[in-house]
Amino acid sequence: VQLVESGGGSVQPGGSLRLSCAASGPPDNRVSMGWFRQAPGKDREAVAIIRNGGNTIDYADSVKGRFTISQDSTKSTTYLQMNSLKPEDTAMYYCAASPWRYLSRPMRVGEYRFWGQGTQVTVSL
Repeated sequence: VQLVESGGGSVQPGGSLRLSCAASGPPDNRVSMGWFRQAPGKDREAVAIIRNGGNTIDYADSVKGRFTISQDSTKSTTYLQMNSLKPEDTAMYYCAASPWRYLSRPMRVGEYRFWGQGTQVTVSL
C-alpha cells in the first residue's frame, strides 16, 4: 500500500484547508483509513478515522465540529476538510491505513500498518 498526502500549507487562524490522501495497492490492506498528526516534541495522535466500510467515523475531541473526514466513491482517496483552523492544529499530518475493518482501539497509532510521508499544516498570523 502506498499513501500520498497533499493539500497542506500555511493558513491564518480561522482559515480552511483540505488534505487528500491518495491510496494505491490492495484494497484489502486499506479497509480502515485515518488521519493523524504530530507536532514537534509531541506524540503522534489520531485526528479522524473512517472505518467499517465507511460506516463509522471517529474524531478527536479537539477537532469535532471543525474537521470532516470523507472518501471518494472508490475509497481510493481519503479527504480531511479542516475548517476554523487554530494555531494548535499546526503539525505534520499523516494518512494511515489498516487492513482491519474492526479496530479495538481505532484512535491508536499501532492499529495502522501503512503510513504516508506526511504533509505540513501551519496555522499562524
